[in-house]
Amino acid sequence: MSLKTQIKNLQKSPISKQIDKRLSEFTLLGKRGNEDWFSELCFCILTANSKAQTAINIQAELGAKGFLNKSFEEIVSVIRKNNHRFHNNKAKYIVEARKFAKIKDILMKEKDPRAFVEKNIKGLGWKESSHFLRNVGFTNYAILDRHIQNLFVSEGYLKEKPKSLNQKTYFEIEKVFQKLAKEMKMNCAELDLYMWYIKTGKVLK
Repeated sequence: MSLKTQIKNLQKSPISKQIDKRLSEFTLLGKRGNEDWFSELCFCILTANSKAQTAINIQAELGAKGFLNKSFEEIVSVIRKNNHRFHNNKAKYIVEARKFAKIKDILMKEKDPRAFVEKNIKGLGWKESSHFLRNVGFTNYAILDRHIQNLFVSEGYLKEKPKSLNQKTYFEIEKVFQKLAKEMKMNCAELDLYMWYIKTGKVLK
């Protein structure tokens, strides 16, 4: 069964309601303030090279105020307790990101918010910068992780899985993704959630 057919079938299933609910949550988060945006930024720092569910658990425990105010040692402790890898580096990136605590205000003035995040937030490359912006309501971004890449290779959209995701490679895959989204009459965030579900059986964030 082709990828397009799988997605069309899911659109007619109860999964579509879960995905619509998640997209609505992204939109609502986008309307909130700096504190909630910073919390989501920290969540995306935690998800880089790690499991999303683990990052969700840490975010739930620390909350926005924890990310903003707890000491480096306290953050390390929570990350380690949740069996997350790279606890020292992740805590360091979160503490350093506090210089951008008013992240929503900053990005609302930027012509290219993703480029700003990728350049200025340590621990975030193009993939996780896109992840952050998608989660705060930017529907034109998707997370082109290994699940998406593997699907594209198996479906013939890509010849092979890239060895690394530098800017050039990421943007090339993104163009393929955007073309498919247009063909499916979806925005990138929506298609992203459907493809993630196909590979993992979950609708996370």
